Amino acid sequence: MSRLGNLGARLYRGEVGYDFVGKRKLWYGISILITITAIVGLAVRGLNMGIEFKGGAVFTTPKTSVSVAQAQEYAQEATGHPAIVQKLGNDTLRIQVSELDTGEANQVGRQLAEDMDIPAGTINAELVGPSWGAQIANKAWTGLGVFMILVVIYLAIAFEWRMAVAALVALIHDITITVGVYALVGFEVTPGTVIGLLTILGYSLYDTVVVFDSLKEGTKDITKQTRWTYGEIANRSINSTLVRSINTTVVALLPVAGLLFIGGGFLGAGMLNDISLSLFVGLAAGAYSSIFIATPLVADLKEREPAIRALKKRVLAKREAAAARGDSAEDGDLEHHGEPRDAAPGEATAAGAVVGQRGRGRGRPSSGRRR
Repeated sequence: MSRLGNLGARLYRGEVGYDFVGKRKLWYGISILITITAIVGLAVRGLNMGIEFKGGAVFTTPKTSVSVAQAQEYAQEATGHPAIVQKLGNDTLRIQVSELDTGEANQVGRQLAEDMDIPAGTINAELVGPSWGAQIANKAWTGLGVFMILVVIYLAIAFEWRMAVAALVALIHDITITVGVYALVGFEVTPGTVIGLLTILGYSLYDTVVVFDSLKEGTKDITKQTRWTYGEIANRSINSTLVRSINTTVVALLPVAGLLFIGGGFLGAGMLNDISLSLFVGLAAGAYSSIFIATPLVADLKEREPAIRALKKRVLAKREAAAARGDSAEDGDLEHHGEPRDAAPGEATAAGAVVGQRGRGRGRPSSGRRR
């Protein structure tokens, strides 16, 4: 078995682990800082909306020896607006200029043909109205709202309302960070960006639901035992699915990184940037939020319940009593006066390894007395 697989098995059995839930205030602070940075970037710089949302004209030239930089300079001089120039196949150019009407577009087309020494009438001009982009934006907002409502309803039914709230907070966290990165980087927002934003919601929710499912199994009949607090079981649920979350995220990020850094960066295919950046940032933020935000937030909300607070007091009191008697961690498996320990919640299920005892010997009964 590989070292990563070995680590995953030990994490699942609860033999090793990291205290994600115990350090939740640190993760909350980091997330708040990142979110504030994203919001400030969005407020100060704003989004670089594409021509589909602002309206304008797209000019496609025939084969030409004019460079991209020179064509961009010609377009800006002819229009007085910033221009985006992309090199297409067969040495043709695509020149995109926003906020042009029909009369201005015809004049700009003639000026470009003259500056680039291209026969008049060979430049194809296509006008794009802002109403089309507005329709896309409205439908995207509607789809996002419906998605959020359905997610909350589903999670509230399948799990509980606290998990639904935590998942919703994680999704808003991911969207805010992704949009903020677009504002800070200055990449153009196109319909492809909207598609990317809607796509990452599914990835983010997938990782979160995997942890929630493990947590649901691990906390079954939790108040009938006094070995673990809710936060500790939540932490074990994160650790048991940690390698799986990392593997799925890395596998998803690799092709997206290829689109963003190789296709959009080295090969100059700028049209790939609009969707690949949203996917890359959203996938990374989704994996982060499912581990560091969603589950710790569920633990925070759950530990406000009187029954869970009372359980935590009993668990801590039992440990203090065991420490006062000088019991070791191994002796802690037995109740005082030799009574067998409480079974960990969910221990009989497949998820029981998440909350099972560390270092238990093979074949040893879970409630047997040591001799």
